[in-house]
Amino acid sequence: MDHRANAGVADWLWSGDGHAVLFGGPIRAISRGAMLVDALLDANRKVPNKLAVSDGRLALNYRQLTRLARVMRSLVARETANQRVGIMLPCTALFPAALCGVLWSRKTAVPLNFLLGSGELADIVSDAGLDLVLTINHFKEIAEKLPARVVLIDELPLKRKVFFRLFTPIPAVPLVDPGDTAVLLYTSGTTAAPKGVELTYRNLQSNCVDSIETLNIDPNQTFLNILPPFHVFGLTALVLVPLFLRATVHAIPRFSPVSVVKAVERQRISIMMAIPSMYAAVLRTKSSTRDSFRSIYLAISGGEPLPDTVREGFEKRFGVTLREGYGLTETSPVISANSAEVYRQGSVGRPIRNAEVRIIDEAGNSLGPDRDGEIVVRGPCVMKGYYKSPEETRKVIDQDGWFHTGDIGRLDADGFLYITGRLKEMLIIGGENVFPREIEAVLEDHEGVLQAAVIGIPDESRGEAPIAFVLRREGASVTELQLRNHAKQTLAGYKVPKQVHIRDDLPTSPTGKILKRRLRELL
Repeated sequence: MDHRANAGVADWLWSGDGHAVLFGGPIRAISRGAMLVDALLDANRKVPNKLAVSDGRLALNYRQLTRLARVMRSLVARETANQRVGIMLPCTALFPAALCGVLWSRKTAVPLNFLLGSGELADIVSDAGLDLVLTINHFKEIAEKLPARVVLIDELPLKRKVFFRLFTPIPAVPLVDPGDTAVLLYTSGTTAAPKGVELTYRNLQSNCVDSIETLNIDPNQTFLNILPPFHVFGLTALVLVPLFLRATVHAIPRFSPVSVVKAVERQRISIMMAIPSMYAAVLRTKSSTRDSFRSIYLAISGGEPLPDTVREGFEKRFGVTLREGYGLTETSPVISANSAEVYRQGSVGRPIRNAEVRIIDEAGNSLGPDRDGEIVVRGPCVMKGYYKSPEETRKVIDQDGWFHTGDIGRLDADGFLYITGRLKEMLIIGGENVFPREIEAVLEDHEGVLQAAVIGIPDESRGEAPIAFVLRREGASVTELQLRNHAKQTLAGYKVPKQVHIRDDLPTSPTGKILKRRLRELL
């Protein structure tokens, strides 16, 4: 199979005059319209009978997906005059239809995190100013507690409505500016309260196109979607990127490692993207073999650091090299990634096309190769800003357009990026800067540890002291003393955790990130 990206992909970049260009050459003039919907209509014209998305209960080719998106467009236009519309759906065939329908109606989509508590979810609905939420019966109990009207999509006569669209012309895409907000996403809140991130049409489209080009992905790939679409990783990489490619996606609405293995085998999945904890769960399945993953062309890990034990285990057992990528909600999300052809172990790859990355010191000066500093990013992927929070936006995007990620990393001489810590999590121990990730990586290197998280607590003698929480590997027997001794073999004495709390579970976000802001409650 030729895995090179080719000119058949809907690779649209916006030029200054609002026309589409394909890698420097015009492909067709399109109005300042809903570019993301244009990708769907392009697929409808060129590959109408190709399977677009399936979820085990519903399978839609591109013609059917377009018709269903039209139904959603009409529904939204009829039900609300509000600019923002909530979508509370898992990764199913319904989600891309609902998303495109909202955008087609010239409104902003707000994917909602259905795993939050009702109070947290209600706060987000109120903050976004929503008066309409599209969801399904499965979430009816949660949805009815929200301060907004609810439409249960699976209770609508969809077959009749979709059939009717056979006999009516396709509506034109609405006029929008590339800088208009397409999606309002709320951050996971692992270290602070969630903030609304405004991602524009230009943000999302450029990130899709630049990722496709950098990762060398072609339309013949078959994607597995196991990430929730309220998370930017799932939204961009597994909903929008396949749409631009006119590729096929098989979605699993509720993650199960056994279901993942079966889907990879039966659907001959070639592209898989997930977070490390999902890969770790797949690694623990009993009956999976190397043959189970023989169709995989590219497996990307993102969302959090990938433990060496998971990477090495996946390669040894399945013959699949997990390639890390890096991104944030505020960058749409992809900043860098390792491709199938270009890979450096331990790094999160080279920056994607059109993403400028610098490493700076505390004074804002650029640092040379292999020097640690804050990662700053500039390019079309950087968000419009935090919703209704201009002051918060100015804190992270400087006057030259550089977004300050708050992450610590370094670039090597060949341009590969490495993540080494988190600025806001940095501990100051006896006057020395210590990044929790360094300690966590050492603990995760112990065979009895699946995942580790380190926070700091006040210490009279040293200012701060590191405290570790570790998630015990299933079936393993490990003690605090063993882990502290293990850490002493690698770390300087002041970096060795003062306490190690061994647990069978830790508070996590819906995407598996450990919620460090809640760890203090466990002390």
